[in-house]
Amino acid sequence: MNATEIIRNIEKEQMKPEVDQFSVGDTVKVYGKIKEGNRERIQVFEGIVLKRQGGSNRETFTVRKFSNGIGVEKTWPLHSPNVEKVEVVRYGKVRRAKLNYLRGRVGKRAKVKELVK
Repeated sequence: MNATEIIRNIEKEQMKPEVDQFSVGDTVKVYGKIKEGNRERIQVFEGIVLKRQGGSNRETFTVRKFSNGIGVEKTWPLHSPNVEKVEVVRYGKVRRAKLNYLRGRVGKRAKVKELVK
């Protein structure tokens, strides 16, 4: 057994069995676990998925929202135990893999068209 097989087996153990299906441009609610002292609670972060990158157990996704008129971005590992679940609120219709152009936009211009199925 060589080193790459060992690494691949370790990564396979760390992956979640069931991953929520979402893509770039979707509006999602991320239920993240937060530790405060000795208590643990779940905080919801709702925003637009700007990008998904990486693969296997290293895959991450970035979500952007507006909080009190200020743009806030947060990046999570997809297979992290701190991410309870990712719930899709609205499906977005985009033609890009990464929506970096949304960072410079505010208000109606920062919206993504909804995908009607």
